[in-house]
Amino acid sequence: MNEYAILAGLIGIGLGFVIAYRSKGKIVSQKLEDAEKEGLRLIDDARQKADVVLKEAKVEAKDKLFKMKSEFDAETRETRAELKKKEKWLLQKEENIDRKNEQFEKREREVSRKEKKLLKKEEEIDQNKLVYNELVEEQKKQLEKISGLTADQAKELLIRAMENDARYEGAKLIKRIEGEAKEEADKKSKNIIATAIQRYASDFVAERTVSVVQLPNDEMKGRIIGREGRNIRALEAATGIDLIIDDTPEAVILSGFNPVRREVARISLMRLISDGRIHPARIEDVVKKVGHEVDTVIKEAGEQAAFELSVHGMHAELVKYIGRLKFRTSYAQNVLQHSVEVGFLTGIMAAELGLNQKMARRMGLLHDIGKAIDHEVEGPHALIGSKLAKKFGESPKVVHAIAAHHEDVPPSSVYALLVQAADGLSGARPGARRELLENYIKRLEELEGIANSFKGVANSYAIQAGREIRVIVESDIVSDEEAILLSKDIVKKIEETLTFPGQIKVMVIRETRAVEYANK
Repeated sequence: MNEYAILAGLIGIGLGFVIAYRSKGKIVSQKLEDAEKEGLRLIDDARQKADVVLKEAKVEAKDKLFKMKSEFDAETRETRAELKKKEKWLLQKEENIDRKNEQFEKREREVSRKEKKLLKKEEEIDQNKLVYNELVEEQKKQLEKISGLTADQAKELLIRAMENDARYEGAKLIKRIEGEAKEEADKKSKNIIATAIQRYASDFVAERTVSVVQLPNDEMKGRIIGREGRNIRALEAATGIDLIIDDTPEAVILSGFNPVRREVARISLMRLISDGRIHPARIEDVVKKVGHEVDTVIKEAGEQAAFELSVHGMHAELVKYIGRLKFRTSYAQNVLQHSVEVGFLTGIMAAELGLNQKMARRMGLLHDIGKAIDHEVEGPHALIGSKLAKKFGESPKVVHAIAAHHEDVPPSSVYALLVQAADGLSGARPGARRELLENYIKRLEELEGIANSFKGVANSYAIQAGREIRVIVESDIVSDEEAILLSKDIVKKIEETLTFPGQIKVMVIRETRAVEYANK
């Protein structure tokens, strides 16, 4: 029983194992099926994703391909357009070349025609030359026969005569050039010395550097000097001008290079004498007040000059410097009046030439502005004036015209030359400068005297400030041919006798009159 029980137990255990194994197999099979299904699902998902990725890749590839094609088409169109443009340009070039070739061929034909014509003319010239040579030889033989000289001998005589004439003319020219150079050097040296003397040598320029104040009596000199000289010291200190009180009866001399200060001192002293109260405090007050009045006068004079010439937009300080020229003289000519005159002359000449008239007048007015301070600053007044004009904002053209009006710098514009000419006209006109008037009259008299010294001259008239002389001759004594020789003789005598700048025009006038009377 026990055995059966054991066997039955074993069988039961075996059946349990079999059942368990079968149950486990089913579970495993079920899991395998599930895994296989999951694998299939994953494969399907992967295939689907792959299809999506493939489609996207195809779409992207198509987009890129389309974009590349568009870019290629655009580049192709641009290249074609450029090629068409170049093709058109080449066609135009080709047409131009063809046209030029046609012109060149036409010119070549014309040149060939002219060349043939020239060759023909050369042949004619050669033939004429032969004839001419034959005639010349024949004439030479006849001349040799008539003169009794060979051609070489005649040539030698002619060369000798021409050489003598050339030497004479050359010597004459050298003499004239040397004379002009000496005259110019002498004139420039005199100007330089005169300017230096005018500015620095007190003995020579006393007339231009002193002012004289008349006194009511000689007792006033003591009051001006004051106790222990305190009044005269105060006056000299306040004005910067030296007072000279000497034996000159009833007069006090004011000496100084600055014309404005000298004018202030003169007016102040006259007021002090008129007032009678002369002491240091009063002197300072009067000098200060007169200084303001003179400054006002200077400003008004500058403004009036600018107004007369219609010169506007000028710096106020520059206007004052122009006004200071009222108290400045050059060769006894008032510099302010001279500057206004030069401004008018420059403007007139500029208008005639179609230039800027206002600018020309401005240059003329300012050309001597350096003389307002040339006693304070070293250097030529033209360069001083140009620096002053530049300082106060004048244009480069105006600055250059001022600097070049005495050729301290070479003139490089028409305006500078006009200022030079106007300056010369204003200074050279009769009566403008006191010391030149006598020389001017003397030169005119000498010119007329030279002309009247010749036979057949009825009368002569020096005009154009001595730059032209018109000679009236008697028609029954001087013929037309002799009038020409007479003009040359007068010119020769003027050159030998007179010293003058530039040139003098000699005009000989011969008049023929036919007079008849009608009788009844």
